[in-house]
Amino acid sequence: MDIQEILSRCDHTLLRPDATSGEIMELCDQGIKYKVASVCIPPCHVAGAKNYAGGSLRICTVIGFPNGYSTARIKAMETVDAIKNGADEIDMVINLAMVKDGCFSDILDEIKSVRSCCKGHILKVIIETCLLTQEEKQILCEIVSNSGADYIKTSTGFSAGGATREDIVLMRRFCSPQVKIKAAGGISTLEDAREFIELGADRLGTSRIVKLVMEEGY
Repeated sequence: MDIQEILSRCDHTLLRPDATSGEIMELCDQGIKYKVASVCIPPCHVAGAKNYAGGSLRICTVIGFPNGYSTARIKAMETVDAIKNGADEIDMVINLAMVKDGCFSDILDEIKSVRSCCKGHILKVIIETCLLTQEEKQILCEIVSNSGADYIKTSTGFSAGGATREDIVLMRRFCSPQVKIKAAGGISTLEDAREFIELGADRLGTSRIVKLVMEEGY
């Protein structure tokens, strides 16, 4: 697998709360140069990034991030606002309290509510695997498969752990074939990236891979 194939699957990410507009523009420049799948940035920067990058780069943003505990109504409103501002892709965090309470039909309703606001834009559902049991992961694979979402995503990168190889294998086993997988959090080497893709990840959420490529002079 060559470097460009890896880059084409990367959501080049900058989600630090203190990220400046200058840093976001630099991220966009890198994303355009290295032909990444998208840049993943905070909602407050979406309009500026869209205006700066024009049609040269897909803009991804996050909803209910990073804790997922805002209400479904607020997540839907965030989604409408993000798309209005120019977001091409939406990465939403589910309500993990609902998971622990076993309110799985409510989680399905929440995802569908956000899906209905996406109006054809890509929706990725972050389930924060590091906080889940194996049984919960399997149930959420089924829920995401039934929700109309495009992707299931491992992690925010802001919790106790990121993507693991075992979780990618589990997701590919228990998700419907039409649901794609995004591995995020802790992907720090090109070998990591290759392995996650070979195991079934269609996208990688990473702040590191483009930097590695730049450092190695590709």
